[in-house]
Amino acid sequence: MLESPNLRLDAVYTHFATADSPGDALFNDQRVRFEQALKTLEELGGPYDPSRVLRHACNSAALLRDSRVWYDVVRPGLLLYGIVPPPLASTVPLQPVMSLTSRVVAVKGLRPGEAVGYGSRFRAEAPTTIAVVPAGYADGLDLRLEQRGQVLIRGRRAPVVGAVSMDMITVDVTSLDAVQPGDEVVLIGRQGAEVWQQIDVREMAAAIGTIPYEIVCRVGTRIERQYV
Repeated sequence: MLESPNLRLDAVYTHFATADSPGDALFNDQRVRFEQALKTLEELGGPYDPSRVLRHACNSAALLRDSRVWYDVVRPGLLLYGIVPPPLASTVPLQPVMSLTSRVVAVKGLRPGEAVGYGSRFRAEAPTTIAVVPAGYADGLDLRLEQRGQVLIRGRRAPVVGAVSMDMITVDVTSLDAVQPGDEVVLIGRQGAEVWQQIDVREMAAAIGTIPYEIVCRVGTRIERQYV
C-alpha cells in the first residue's frame, strides 16, 4: 500500500484518550506506541518522508501535560477558548474569550411559602425578591443549574432558584440593591475586577457535574453572537 503511486502521505496522528487524567499509564503507552509506529513507517519507506510528513497528537490536555508529544504541530481545542481542561492547571496566561449574558426582564416579590418555577420546588422561607432572566435550556443552560448555579448581577452573585425553564430562569436577588429590569446578567464571564466577580466555564461545569466542553458546545443557535 505504501508503494502505491496514488498515495500521498501528508500527516500521521493519534489522539490521547486519557491526557486529562494525570497518572493514567495509558497516556505514556499511547505515546510509545505512536513513536514505534512512526519508526516502522520510516523503515518501510514509500511516501513517508520524516522531513515532510507532519506528526501531531496534542489536544489541549496533552499540550499542557507533556512537551514530548508536541511533535510538529498541535491541535488545541478548549485552550483556544482560554479554558484549561480540568483537573489540569496551566502556567500559560490565558484569558477566557467567551461570555454569555442576558438582561433582567422582571423583578417579583415572593411571600413566605410562595413557590416559583415548574414543580414548585423552590418555596420562599422569608420575603424574597426574584429576578426573571430570559435564558433557559433552549439556549443551552443545563437543568441541573437549579439550586446549584449562580449568575452575576450588579457585580454580585445571585443563586439560580426554581426550575430552569425552556426560556427563563429565576434568581434570588434579595440581598442585592434595587435590581431593575434591564440590568445585565452574566451567566458566563466577568462583571467586575475581583476574582469572585467572574463565573467561568469550569465553575459552571463543576457545579452540575459535567465537563467544560459540554457547556461550551451546548450554547444554543438562537443566541446572538458578537465577535470582538
